[in-house]
Amino acid sequence: MKKIAILQSSYIPWKGYFDIIHDVDLFLYFDDVQFTPRDWRSRNRIKTPQGLYWLTVPTGSNRNRRICDVILTNMEWGRKHWENLRHHYGKAPYFKNYCGFLEDIYLGRNWESLSELNQYLTTKISQDFLGINTEFHDSRNYHGEGQKQELILDLVKKSGAGLYLSGPSAKSYIEPSRFDEIGVQLVFKSYDGYPEYSQLYPPFEHAVTILDLLFQTGPDAPWYIWGWRETGPTIL
Repeated sequence: MKKIAILQSSYIPWKGYFDIIHDVDLFLYFDDVQFTPRDWRSRNRIKTPQGLYWLTVPTGSNRNRRICDVILTNMEWGRKHWENLRHHYGKAPYFKNYCGFLEDIYLGRNWESLSELNQYLTTKISQDFLGINTEFHDSRNYHGEGQKQELILDLVKKSGAGLYLSGPSAKSYIEPSRFDEIGVQLVFKSYDGYPEYSQLYPPFEHAVTILDLLFQTGPDAPWYIWGWRETGPTIL
């Protein structure tokens, strides 16, 4: 049975986002919907000695845009994000493993849009660092029709999937009966039970960017996202 998830792109998302990606065959970036400022679309958190700190991509004040229409015009923020990551994580066990990738992201490229940045980061981290084999597409290529739940249902039907994996927050507006009507199994993802790992700056916090986990655990990162459900971590 083909499994699908449909989510708005996020800036260097937390591990739960990648857990969903790992669980499906097809992942659709859902960026032709309303952009929400001061949200996970354009920012995420890192750990610092002073506590949690937001890395925010400047997106301007226009609220009347889709995510895919948010244009990035100044890359000065990229240098600042890189400096913050290097300063706060430079002593992490696996920081050097990802230096080349991140320097290219923040210093070597000019990103034209928020969608382009988010989708590239998420796809590359999934494939290159977490070993995920999921297929990625943009929902715009499926020419979905309708609004809100109707749009999701239309995209699922057009994808040919038999199972739709949703984040738990969607329980507030999704009607399971509508998925029954089109013969699609609806599953809500659970984020419960993630094991803690050693973070540089206690107390422990799950809701931070995936980079925190990568810097601290390196090749064992997949175990802390989904592997713990089946087996133990790698013994070196």
